[in-house]
Amino acid sequence: MSIDIDLLVHAHRIYTVDTAFSFTECMAVNDGRIVAFGSRARLEATYRPHRKLDLGNATVYPGFMDPHCHFLSYGYVLQRADLFDTKSWEEAVDRLVAHHLHSGDYWVQGRGWNQNEWKPREFPTKELLDRAFPDNPVLAIRVDGHAAMANTKALDLAGVDDRTTVEGGLLAKSGGRLTGFLLDNAIDLVKKAIPVPDQQTRRHALTAAQAKCFAAGLTSVSNAGTELEDLLLINSMEEEGELAIRIYAMLTATADNIERIALHGPMLKDRLTVRSFKMFADGALGSRGAYLLEPYADDPGNRGLLTLRPEELERVCGIARACGFQMNVHAIGDAAARMILDIYEKFLEPGNDLRWRIEHAQLVHPDDLPRFGRLGVIPSVQTTHATSDMGWTAERLGQERMRSAHIYRQLLEQNGWLANGSDFPIERIEPLRGFRSAVLRKDDAGRPEGGFQPENALTREQALRAMTIWAARANFEEKSRGSLEPGKWADFTVLDTDLIEASDTALMEAKVLMTAIGGEIVFQKH
Repeated sequence: MSIDIDLLVHAHRIYTVDTAFSFTECMAVNDGRIVAFGSRARLEATYRPHRKLDLGNATVYPGFMDPHCHFLSYGYVLQRADLFDTKSWEEAVDRLVAHHLHSGDYWVQGRGWNQNEWKPREFPTKELLDRAFPDNPVLAIRVDGHAAMANTKALDLAGVDDRTTVEGGLLAKSGGRLTGFLLDNAIDLVKKAIPVPDQQTRRHALTAAQAKCFAAGLTSVSNAGTELEDLLLINSMEEEGELAIRIYAMLTATADNIERIALHGPMLKDRLTVRSFKMFADGALGSRGAYLLEPYADDPGNRGLLTLRPEELERVCGIARACGFQMNVHAIGDAAARMILDIYEKFLEPGNDLRWRIEHAQLVHPDDLPRFGRLGVIPSVQTTHATSDMGWTAERLGQERMRSAHIYRQLLEQNGWLANGSDFPIERIEPLRGFRSAVLRKDDAGRPEGGFQPENALTREQALRAMTIWAARANFEEKSRGSLEPGKWADFTVLDTDLIEASDTALMEAKVLMTAIGGEIVFQKH
């Protein structure tokens, strides 16, 4: 007698990404979870599905996961001026003007400019903004989120003047006067003057971000830095069914988050996990805010910014260890990574399975590399940063230090695994770009020939694991997702391309055909 189930999925190939990295052609699903795998003939003889999903020559993978992104921030980006891929500051200001004419918002906000893509590669000043917006405050955030431009009106409303100082940040000046350029913690001085988005705006941001994630093949995202009010909204929207995507929410280490959430222990729900703190130890390399052991090659005397006091990091680490939380700390520069490892070492005994993470780990001194393995510290990397930044990284670091940047293969070898995300909206929401960057070490145009520092490329199997089962493991979620195995959630992504066997050229053209969560289709390409 056949067994009733909800769904039977058939495809050319289904990669389970289990321990053996096996594949099959048919998958049975019931109550949102995987029941069995095998040949189509055997499963059709065993089960009587209410629905059949015949995917033809397509390939099925575990639902792609992004272990480091800014989910809500991306939703806000979709509501504000798009400054990505601008070729000059003038073009960025023009886009801000056009957005303002359309939106009518009093505060004019945008994100995405990158002076490294301009000629000359120089940070802007606020004169153009002041002329374009004499009566409206403007905050235009750089692509990395660690630098911004503010006009005079915004600085005035924030109470920022030539005498203002800030720890862990920079208010740039020329001739003793503010230029409008803000770095790292200085941005918060202006952000505090911007009215908090109302609940409807936040709801729209979350649902819009979710739709984009589904279209990219993502079934799970890790929101790197979550405020209490946003966490409560996400939780209620999940319960109402308005959000279907699975979210791993890293908490900001505020008093509210610690007292109301963390001290009660991890929150483990089907679609929402809360068991970590996110902190920032430094800025970004592109805006010269990454904290380096030696000065910038193109800015002698400048070693970047330490945006987090070591004693504060140690305090939060103690809280995390006591309440069963993970530490996920941003470090771009080698000095920031060393500081984090020094403090982690006070709490992590060799052989631990606490999976404390360093987010990005873009530049790691060779002396510190073995400490990842000895302390069990997990690198949470974004391989697209290597291919996006490769055109100017040598200017910042010089050729000698370049060999210690974006060393994903060496980082993987420390513990035998790592997690690979995108850091969107800093990069685009496209896990396939992360896969290509990891494997080919080339940008979207296929450059450079032979790949950027190809000795640190990952194999295709490693790259797929890093965005599925290893990403789940980095979140302590490997028992319920990350691979397609009986008992786990039937979260899967369908592509028109076999990522393991396709040619390098075909990888560049791969497309998402379908995304499913718990066996329910949430995106289908038409």
